[in-house]
Amino acid sequence: MRESGSEPMERKIKNLKYVFEPKSIAVIGATKTPSKVGNVLLKNFIEGKFDGKIYPVNPKYDEIMGLKCYSDVLKIKGKVESAVIATPAKTVPSILEQCGKKGIKGVIVLSGGFAESGNTELEEKLKSTAKKYNIALIGPNCLGVINPYSRLDSIFFPVFKLQRPKPGSISFVTQSGAVGSCIVDLAAYYGVGISKFISYGNASVLDESDIIDYLSNDDSTESIIVYIEGTKDGKKFMETLEKVNKIKPIVVLKAGRSEKSSKAAFSHTGNIAGNYLAYSSAFKQTKVIEAKDVEELFDYVKIFNQPLPRGKKIGIITDGGGLGVLTTDAIEETGLDIADLGEETEKKLKKILPAYANVGNPLDIIADADPELYKKSIDIFMDDPGVDLIIVIVLFQAPALDERLLDVLVEASDDRRKPIAVVAVGGDYTHMNRKILDTYGVPTFGSPRDAIKAIKKFTTYSLTSRCRKCIFR
Repeated sequence: MRESGSEPMERKIKNLKYVFEPKSIAVIGATKTPSKVGNVLLKNFIEGKFDGKIYPVNPKYDEIMGLKCYSDVLKIKGKVESAVIATPAKTVPSILEQCGKKGIKGVIVLSGGFAESGNTELEEKLKSTAKKYNIALIGPNCLGVINPYSRLDSIFFPVFKLQRPKPGSISFVTQSGAVGSCIVDLAAYYGVGISKFISYGNASVLDESDIIDYLSNDDSTESIIVYIEGTKDGKKFMETLEKVNKIKPIVVLKAGRSEKSSKAAFSHTGNIAGNYLAYSSAFKQTKVIEAKDVEELFDYVKIFNQPLPRGKKIGIITDGGGLGVLTTDAIEETGLDIADLGEETEKKLKKILPAYANVGNPLDIIADADPELYKKSIDIFMDDPGVDLIIVIVLFQAPALDERLLDVLVEASDDRRKPIAVVAVGGDYTHMNRKILDTYGVPTFGSPRDAIKAIKKFTTYSLTSRCRKCIFR
C-alpha cells in the first residue's frame, strides 16, 4: 500500500537506482567460510568484476579475500550507496538501522525468517526503519538482484552451479527465489540477455508493482517478465500492469492457481495467492500476456525477440510436407491466418523451385532442399507484402542441410523486416542446432503447436498495444 501522499514511496522507488547501479556496496555477513552465503556473495562480486567499491562487513574478520573487512557499516569511511544483508533474521533490523544512519539508500535483504515463517513483528521493524530513512529495500527472504550492465550480482548461488545471462533488454521480476534461479539458468542456457533480475521475496517495503513501475522508466529494459504467487494490493498491481503494459510488454506467470497451491504460496512468502480467476480476469483486462508454466514463458520470451508483426498473416516454408500441414492446422485453430501469396511471389518461387514442387502456402521446398534454396525462399517471402510473419520448418536430419543453414536463418532474423520463427522436431542433433539459433536470437520451437501458441500472443500484443518498436532484443 502506498504511504499517505505517496511521496515517501515514490522516493523509495527512485532510490532503486542505488540497488541496481550502486557505485559502492557493503556485503554484510561476508565470511571466509566456503559454501556460506556471505562467502559466495563476496566471491561473486569480486570474480564478477563488480563496477564499484566492495566493503565486506563482519566483526569476526579484519580482512576477507584481500579486502579490508569492517565490524559494521558505520566504520566504513566514505559513502556507501547500497548494501546486501545475509545475516540471521534477528540481527537484520539493527543492521538496517545502521545502514540508514550511514546514508545507504538501497538495501537487499536475503535473510529469511520473517513473515513467511510467522514472524510478522520482525518484518514490521524492517518496514518502519526503511520508511524512516527512505531506504529502497528488496526482500527479505529473496534470492537477490542481477544487473549485468553494472556487473551487480547479489544472487547467493555459485556461478559454476547457476549460469548468469548476458546483458540484454528483458527484466525478470520474481516472487520466488527457486523459480527465479531456474529463470536465470534457462535465460543463460537459451542465450537470452537480461537487463535486470529481481527476486523480491516477501516484498515488505517495495512490492512487485513498485519494481514494475521503476522498470517502466528504465532505459535498458524493453520488456518485463513477472512470476507472482500473490499480491498484498491487487488494485495497485492491476493499475500498474495496465499502465506499464501500454509502454512495454509484460508476460506474467501466476502460481497458486489451486486452493492447495495457494496455501503453499502463503507459507512460502507470506503473501495470499488469492482467487486465480480474479487474477486471470485482471490479466485479460490489462492485456498482459499470461504464461501457464516456465517452458511456455520462455517460448513467449523467444518470439518477442523479433520485430512486431504488422498483421496475423503467416507464411510457411518447409522441407517436410506433413509438418507444414500440422502447422496450418494449428494456425487455423488459433484464429491466425494463412497468407495468400502474391502473383509476383509465385512467379519468383517457380523460378527457383524444382519443376515437381508445388508453389503455395505452406511452401514445401522438398526434403532435398539445401541452405541456398531456404535463403532464396525466405527472401521472396520477406518481399511479399501479404506475409506478416514467416515460419520456417526445418528437418535438420536431411542430408542436404549443414551449418550453412544456421547462417541463413540468423541473417534472416537479423534482417528485422519481418518476424521469423523456426520449428524443428527431433533429438540431440536438432536440439543442438536449436540452441545455437536461440543463442543468436532466432526463436525456435519443438512443435508447430508450441510455435503457434507463442505467435498468437505475439500478434495479439502487436495489434492491440500502442508499443510499435522492436522488443526483447
